[in-house]
Amino acid sequence: MTEDLRPAGAPTLEDVARAAGVSRATVSRVVNGVRNVDPVIQESVRRAVAATGYAPNRAARSLVTRRTDAIALVVSGAGDDQDPAPGERPVPEAGSGRVTGAGGARSADGARGGDGSDAFTAGVFADPFFGRVVTGVVSHLRPRGMYPVLMFAETSRARAEVLAYLRQGSADGALVVSTHAEDPLPALITEAGLPAVLYARPARPVRISYVDLAHRDGARLAAGHLLARGRRRVATITGPLDVPAGQERLAGFRDAMAAGGQPYIPVAEGRFTQESGEAAMARLLAEHPDLDAVFAANDLMAVGACHVLREHGRRVPEDVAVIGFDDSSAALSCRPPLTTVRQPVEEMAAQMARLLLERLAGADRAVTSVIFEPSLVVRGSA
Repeated sequence: MTEDLRPAGAPTLEDVARAAGVSRATVSRVVNGVRNVDPVIQESVRRAVAATGYAPNRAARSLVTRRTDAIALVVSGAGDDQDPAPGERPVPEAGSGRVTGAGGARSADGARGGDGSDAFTAGVFADPFFGRVVTGVVSHLRPRGMYPVLMFAETSRARAEVLAYLRQGSADGALVVSTHAEDPLPALITEAGLPAVLYARPARPVRISYVDLAHRDGARLAAGHLLARGRRRVATITGPLDVPAGQERLAGFRDAMAAGGQPYIPVAEGRFTQESGEAAMARLLAEHPDLDAVFAANDLMAVGACHVLREHGRRVPEDVAVIGFDDSSAALSCRPPLTTVRQPVEEMAAQMARLLLERLAGADRAVTSVIFEPSLVVRGSA
């Protein structure tokens, strides 16, 4: 029978030290992650921690390590304080954790006082992409005893509050998902010398580490699939052409279609929302009623395109094949299910967190980038 080493009251460092047969100072070094402790002793202390049920006091630990074990997960928006027009709201295209909003606390549904930021927050929570980012971040932070603090930076005031939050040490660093090409926050964070990692390459040169996708390669996969299916009158609904993802997906698709003998591709620009996909599809049908395939630069716009095609009596994929991008939950809920280019969002978000923790640990302060490869997921729409 295993001896129960748990003390009657709350376990202390002294209890762990007695169980491990080491000094209190040694236990403190192991608990606080100090590296110059023999691995055998570290393992002995960890076993004693488990046996006694000791839980470190987070506040006391922060005094020693100068770390909060909190990471700000910041969704940052446009460069001004204006609300986007209806249907043109930018959204990212890119577990546990406190949900706060720069400029004031928010509830989980994003409500805060009825000001103009509500539309931005609603757009974030409406996009399945963001939930995948959170899942990936939490999957890397939680096993390490860390948690994300969700913040929004959609106005100049909100950005200033995010910067103040980071400067005062309320979080150890920031993971930033920027939703707008003119977003100044990545540059402001780097100028302040604060540790941060960005999801997706910044539209302007900024000395910040980031994770991203090989967007051109993904669009080429979509083009190759449509060409192999014999589609000859192909159009595309792009993302915002002022952001790298929108530009790269259009360029990759055009290049691959031209290489396949189709140099002219009608284009309608969208904003990565279902509403903008519907509007773009309606424009394309009005101008090119004989089209037989559409590549949409994200799944939400592809879903919108499918809705409009059905309204116009076009069958998917018999009359018009449709391919999306992301492989989000929207692809599975679409009828028929979307053929789409998979962006491994969860893995990319986890890598973003990994890069930040490596910098915080002092392992590597050099700016770096990690580019993931896309894959094609074939379903019923094409």
